[in-house]
Amino acid sequence: MNEKELLATMALGMIPGIGLISARKLKDCMGTAEAIFAQRKELATLVPGISARIIEALDAPEAFERAKQELEFVRKHNIECLCFDDEAYPSRLRECSDAPLLLFYKGNVPLNQQRVINLVGTRHATEYGRRLCTQFISELKELCPDVLIVSGLAYGIDICAHRAALANGMNTVGVLAHGLDRMYPSQHRETAACMTHQGGLLTEFMSHTSPDRQNFVKRNRIVAGISDATIVVESAVKGGALITAELATDYNRECFAFPGAVGAPYSEGCNNLIRNNGATLLQNAEEFVQAMQWGEAPAKKTVQRELFPDLTDEEQTVVKFLKDSPEGMQINTLTVRTGLAVNKLCSLLFELEMKGVVTPLAGGSYRLLS
Repeated sequence: MNEKELLATMALGMIPGIGLISARKLKDCMGTAEAIFAQRKELATLVPGISARIIEALDAPEAFERAKQELEFVRKHNIECLCFDDEAYPSRLRECSDAPLLLFYKGNVPLNQQRVINLVGTRHATEYGRRLCTQFISELKELCPDVLIVSGLAYGIDICAHRAALANGMNTVGVLAHGLDRMYPSQHRETAACMTHQGGLLTEFMSHTSPDRQNFVKRNRIVAGISDATIVVESAVKGGALITAELATDYNRECFAFPGAVGAPYSEGCNNLIRNNGATLLQNAEEFVQAMQWGEAPAKKTVQRELFPDLTDEEQTVVKFLKDSPEGMQINTLTVRTGLAVNKLCSLLFELEMKGVVTPLAGGSYRLLS
């Protein structure tokens, strides 16, 4: 992305009165963030229904000055700016209606890994919760060593998940509720530094953004949206982990929870999730891998991606779009890209599965067999 478009994207996110949804609609309509500002005076005719208040608010030279300062900061500290349309932007998150237009990332691992999960839970983790978290990740390393572990770098289950991943040689990404110029809590600074060499740190917030309460809720949607599945290890009857679980369900992602003892304060949230069918009961990594269908595909289903002589034209169309998304693609996204009716698409995917060309994933997604 060129510098002007990056600055315009940063500035757009700082305009008072323009929320994320409105900003995305504006960009969809105009094509680029730069065009929104360049053609501000013509927006009344170019964007149906846009208010005069928004057009006036877009006259914001101070936002561009702040964006220039941020650009200097990210360049100085080797931070990567991931804009919504960039290839490196998390593709799973892009499918979410409230995905940020811009992310800031400091790390050494691509975010579009084939398998991504998040482990979340209470900040007041008990010995039981810490043991579950550590054991699960250790078992997962043996079954699926390439899984990317995501959490929020908070006290309790979050930091336990990150440290267990590091100890087992697995990549781990922390999603922050503030800018990359600080670390909250400061006690996790050393772990965060290790993560930049074995994963990374990700945020939608610019530098000088404080870890205010509302930012943690915003952070949770990225934790849920970037992942194939959410695993709640421990939670009280209320808490941020339950918000993440609810968001995961809204995003049509899988949600799991470890059960706890009846009456245990920090297991009530998990037990309620399971009882109310908000999460699948989970006891170990093997159950999780089976539920996600992450086992090795049988040899007989191995196919050569370049040659599909027995496929119809419509099946070839579906394969074409799946080839562009090695990590898999949800049915809703496939419907939009192929232009096929959802019932027709489901029928085609079934036929392709029977022919050993595609395999279903959790959350209504499909990918080509390798």
